[in-house]
Order: sequence, then structure tokens, then C-alpha cells
Amino acid sequence: MGIKENLNKLLSNISPNITLVAVSKTKPENDLLEAYNAGQRDFGENKIQEMASKWEQLPKDIRWHMIGHVQTNKVKYMAPFVHTVHAVDSLKLLKEIQKQALKNNRVIECLIQIRIAEEETKFGLPESELESLLEASKNFPNVIIKGLMGMATFTTNNDQIRKEFKQLAACFKRHKDLEILSMGMSGDFPIALEEGATMIRVGSKIFGERNY
Repeated sequence: MGIKENLNKLLSNISPNITLVAVSKTKPENDLLEAYNAGQRDFGENKIQEMASKWEQLPKDIRWHMIGHVQTNKVKYMAPFVHTVHAVDSLKLLKEIQKQALKNNRVIECLIQIRIAEEETKFGLPESELESLLEASKNFPNVIIKGLMGMATFTTNNDQIRKEFKQLAACFKRHKDLEILSMGMSGDFPIALEEGATMIRVGSKIFGERNY
């Protein structure tokens, strides 16, 4: 099946009020254009330079989601165009996004990444530090905290994945002013949806497997 067919199949199986972010990292611009022509507007990248290059070449009504870990010194390259930054995990990063958004006369939407996985390699803010970061964000007029993001442990144990998504969903429910719960990728998004995700990030189910 082609990209359009994959996209349509996926969309037919999820509720219309779920935001699907097509994870297009490492994929050529032609693939993104095929998805765009099928109606897709939200695309996720994990490298800022690659995302900036695609932004320059592709239609300007695409909503670009930075879904990877962000280094503060790279924020300036995406500030002119990025729609949502998914992996905000420190006050330092939030301050830099505010600074660069202000320079570009923009308001940038952000999600706070909460660490739910047991793997040491996963980034994220401990849940205990969420309140203070939300409070600090009120001083940043060019940043809007729209919700939370989390990545489950990379495992075939669905019970563990569900437990981690439940933990993030419970945290999300405690903060009534947040709108977006971004969790679930190609391998585990059905569980994420069952546990209350409002946004999923899917790559290989749309574009096929990645060639690294």
C-alpha cells in the first residue's frame, strides 16, 4: 500500500478528534508531499536542521512538530516556523524557546515531556517537577503550554506500556487547563488511545520502515 492508502486506513481507525502527527524523520520530501496531498498537515521531525530544510521546500500551511530532544543552542533555527515543541523537559529550554519566539514575534506551543519509561536513555521531566515548570511558564508570554507528552518503555510487554500510559493520563487529568496528551507511536498507539491520548505520533505505519 502507498502512503495515501496507509494514511486513510489509519485515519479510518481513529476518532476525528485525535490529532495524528505523521513522523517524517529521515523520509524524503516527496513522501511528505504525498501525505500532504492526501490531506495530512501535522508532521513530526526529531532533528531541527532536517525539519528546517523541509520547511523551506514544502507548503507553508504544514504544522511542524519537533518531537525529538531539543538542545537549547538549536532552538533559534526552528523558532521562525515550528508549530509545537513536544519535548520540553527543563526551565532552561523553556526560557530559550521564549527568547527565540519573542525575537521572531511568534507564540510557540509546547508540550512538557514527562518521564514515564524505565529506560535510562529516555528524556523527560520527573512528574514531581511539573507544577513548578507550569508556574514558571506563566512568565513567558510567547510560549503556551498546551499539554503533556510521554514515551513508554521500548518493550513487547503491553501491560508495562499500559501502566506507563495510565500514569501519564492520570497526571494529565489532574491539570484541567491542559488540552493535549501526546503519547503513542507506531508500535503502541492503540494502547495510548485506549488510555486517553489526544495526539499520536506515527511514522512507519504511514511511510513504511525507516532506512538508517
